[in-house]
Amino acid sequence: MNSENLKLSRQGCFRLYTAARLLIQVYQPWFAKLGITYTQYLVLMVLWEQDALPLNAISRRLYLESNTLTPLIKRMESMKLVMRKRNRDDARQTIVALTEHGRELQQQAAIIPDCMASVLRQRGMSDEEFAAMVPTLDHLIAVLSK
Repeated sequence: MNSENLKLSRQGCFRLYTAARLLIQVYQPWFAKLGITYTQYLVLMVLWEQDALPLNAISRRLYLESNTLTPLIKRMESMKLVMRKRNRDDARQTIVALTEHGRELQQQAAIIPDCMASVLRQRGMSDEEFAAMVPTLDHLIAVLSK
């Protein structure tokens, strides 16, 4: 048995998990001001790009199962961020659309990416270093989502 392979220091998954958790922690103050969670922010970003999407399209974009996304969307609906309606052409399909409040949050959230970049720079990561990770992460996501 090779116990070297089980050392935490050899686990790429631990690095990705920790980086994601710490990154979301840095985001948290802005989300608190908006009254949303990180996952709600992701849903909103998808809808800010293209409003009124089928639930399964949002699910595919975010790599989330519908049984994870449905309660999240219901919560966002109770917060008056989105509304759900049946597709006129296919009643089995649920369309998720922004409300006026959901659209207004886009203006407030517009500062978040620049603020995050600023925090990363202050903590010693250049824009170039961060940008260099994106293709590798995209490739990892593509490989794992097959």
